[in-house]
Amino acid sequence: MKTLAAPAPLIQSIRLQRDRRRRELRRLCVLLGAFLMALVCVTLAIGQSVTAPLDVIRVLWGHEVPGAGFTVRELRLPRAVLGAVGGLSFGLAGAAFQVLLRNPLASPDIIGISAGAGAAAVFAIVFFGASGGLVSVFAVLAALVVAMVIYLLAWRDGVAGGRLILIGIGVAAMLQSVTAYTLSKAPAWSLEEALRWLTGTLNGATLMQAVPVIVTLGICGGMLLLQGRALGALQMGDEAAAAIGVSVARTRLLVVLSAVGVIAVATAVCGPIAFVAFLSRPIASRMTRASGPLLMTSALTGAVLVLAADYAGQFLLPSRYPVGIVTGALGAPYLLYLLIRMHRKGALS
Repeated sequence: MKTLAAPAPLIQSIRLQRDRRRRELRRLCVLLGAFLMALVCVTLAIGQSVTAPLDVIRVLWGHEVPGAGFTVRELRLPRAVLGAVGGLSFGLAGAAFQVLLRNPLASPDIIGISAGAGAAAVFAIVFFGASGGLVSVFAVLAALVVAMVIYLLAWRDGVAGGRLILIGIGVAAMLQSVTAYTLSKAPAWSLEEALRWLTGTLNGATLMQAVPVIVTLGICGGMLLLQGRALGALQMGDEAAAAIGVSVARTRLLVVLSAVGVIAVATAVCGPIAFVAFLSRPIASRMTRASGPLLMTSALTGAVLVLAADYAGQFLLPSRYPVGIVTGALGAPYLLYLLIRMHRKGALS
């Protein structure tokens, strides 16, 4: 039986379109990277006081500059680094979940993973008096356990995206109740610390805090990027992906474990910065008008979101607000819009 070959002009047209999309994505990544570096430079140079760019460079080079060394090296640099790597983590993990489950609601802060980290961290702060690294350990372990529970509860001859999202939303509601109960029992001295952590903030950031986020981003984030092509195939559906040689179960498990690792460590260090994972890929998709995984583009978008929101919350608004307050104000209207649009399409019925 003869198979009909596609006409040569059609094949050439498809290749040209694919190459053009790749060039556009590379160009956008370069632009986002440049914008991110510009935000880092603004964060380092301009705050309550203005530091000359030459003095910033001298401080970063290791020289002692009177009036600038402490401000740049100890206050601004850790905040910029942690905001950038945290934003990269949130954006990358959020995009991976949304592509894997083929649903824009499939974000770690919607399906309960961030809620699990938050509930465990608040419990550790209130009842064990934990702080610093110990809180991070509790948050990471809880995020991993919650992700495993949601995954197992959603398993039925495979994991359907809609079922996992609904189970995740239910688990998130229960965990938020645990958090509320814990806060109601908190003494005054630990309540402030717990609320500060839950808000999501870069206040008091140190370079040492950024180290585990960078390491996890390098290992688990690198694994996610390596699975980018397989994720693109999964967007077409499990059967179509399996038909072209993708190991669906293996890819799904690798992506879930890697994305949970990235989001868990970032949440443990920065707190659950609201809606960054949820917003990053939709914004990247609007900028590129593409429907692929967009993992790197979403990661850079997440970093830009966190740094821009943190700077706005510190210096551009009438009062000072933690970064999580600003991103929450941005993300909540989009969530409402998305729910209304999905309801009209019948996706929620």
